[in-house]
Amino acid sequence: MTERADATDEATVVTIGDGWDNDDEDGQQPADEAGKALVTAFGHCLKTLRVREGMDRDTFGRAIGYSASTVASYEQGRRIPSGKTIDKSDKVLHANGLLSVWKEQMEKAQYPVFFQGMAALEKTAIELLSYDTLVFKGLLQTEEYMRALLAMRRPVLDHDTIEQRVAARLARQSIFERWPAPLLSFLLDESVLRRPYGGRDVLRGQLEHVLLLAHKPNVEIQVMPLGREENAGVDGPFTVVTRKDGKRFVYTEAQGSSTLQTDPEHTTLAAARYGIIRSQALPSRESMELIEGVLGSL
Repeated sequence: MTERADATDEATVVTIGDGWDNDDEDGQQPADEAGKALVTAFGHCLKTLRVREGMDRDTFGRAIGYSASTVASYEQGRRIPSGKTIDKSDKVLHANGLLSVWKEQMEKAQYPVFFQGMAALEKTAIELLSYDTLVFKGLLQTEEYMRALLAMRRPVLDHDTIEQRVAARLARQSIFERWPAPLLSFLLDESVLRRPYGGRDVLRGQLEHVLLLAHKPNVEIQVMPLGREENAGVDGPFTVVTRKDGKRFVYTEAQGSSTLQTDPEHTTLAAARYGIIRSQALPSRESMELIEGVLGSL
């Protein structure tokens, strides 16, 4: 999911990789060197304003609700404070907006440069259509399922990287609570329901989670049965995202690389293809019955 594509309305294809990481505290980690440089600059600004006010880290930390060590991590560019924390710091330090103006850039810094546009796109999308054939989409995943998938990566990921990626993926799931609610449609190949990644208990929790999400009025989940003789999705998984202005984006990924397509012809055909797959899959009610059946067999 890339960002250069969102920065322009010209048709483009952007290749991107895996790796948008952040931490699970109010203090997410910058994702790459560009992000680190930006966060470091913000930290210097924060420290300068704190010193100007004659406050030590402990006093300032108490004023914004954090420890002195957390303040140090902000000032040293090791953590990214939330927008709310930045605004509070601006007020406490009488910065008159000098800190608050950094909020948008700090939010972007938790993602690599190539992902920042797509991260912003997902947060403002009015419609998201997703077809998946190998695993449950990240937006649908439970924390346990995420950890199981990340633990299977080769080369092996270290503990901190796994924790960062879990936190980032969980943060994206705020899309389900957003208002106005976006229209969210997920098509799953039946094989996804039956792969016990992480074990039967993990899969059981994952299926229960999907059934709960399916009850949301803006969420539709359908299953493509293994026995179907026709499936327009034979080329693999993809996601179509529509922005409020009507512009569409098509995201695909494979083996650690990804593309975000903005060409109108390509995105229109992808949306049409999704509609065909949708018509070939089980209706929502029958899909829920199938998922319940798989859950009952575990």
